[in-house]
Amino acid sequence: MHKPAITQVAIDATIAGRWSGRAYDAAKPVSPEQVVALLEAARWAPSCFGDQPWRFIVWNKSINPEAWQMAYDCIVPGNQAWVIDAPVLMLSCADTLFGHNQQPNRFAQYDTGAAAENLCLQASSMGLMAHQMGGFDVNQAREKFNIPQQYSVMAMISVGYPADISTISGDVLARETAARSRKPLSELFFEATWGQGIK
Repeated sequence: MHKPAITQVAIDATIAGRWSGRAYDAAKPVSPEQVVALLEAARWAPSCFGDQPWRFIVWNKSINPEAWQMAYDCIVPGNQAWVIDAPVLMLSCADTLFGHNQQPNRFAQYDTGAAAENLCLQASSMGLMAHQMGGFDVNQAREKFNIPQQYSVMAMISVGYPADISTISGDVLARETAARSRKPLSELFFEATWGQGIK
């Protein structure tokens, strides 16, 4: 299913084509080489002081189905319904302290988001689909996977090949086929001062 962004002016096709779909092809695994390409894209994201505060845990169902299942079990039921067919799950975390001086890093979550978006765009460029989720049990994930308290647990990400929408139904299908929308530019971006919408 192709749902490009509707934009005021043309933007890069990979950005316009990236979207958080829910219909995954359970029969098509994601190879270790493909996973490394996604992680390389994340690795080369910008960060404050070049600190690279992001950490990602990766679970590939075709390599370690037991670990994948443990990650899947952390996801809320509403998301489990469609995540079940995603061959790869990832969890992004952000180091709350700078590596060079162990002082609080208020940019860590911002930078981790940039790394995650790089990963999602790389997935899109490879014909894969990546969907970031907040719907999971953070405490359960932290405990199951021994994540230190110094790291903020950010988002679960499902990755795989898109499937035909005939493989999903109900509320998941309704969300999948709904029109994409965004707030107008003038509501989000300001010219010269706060609240003065850009034209």
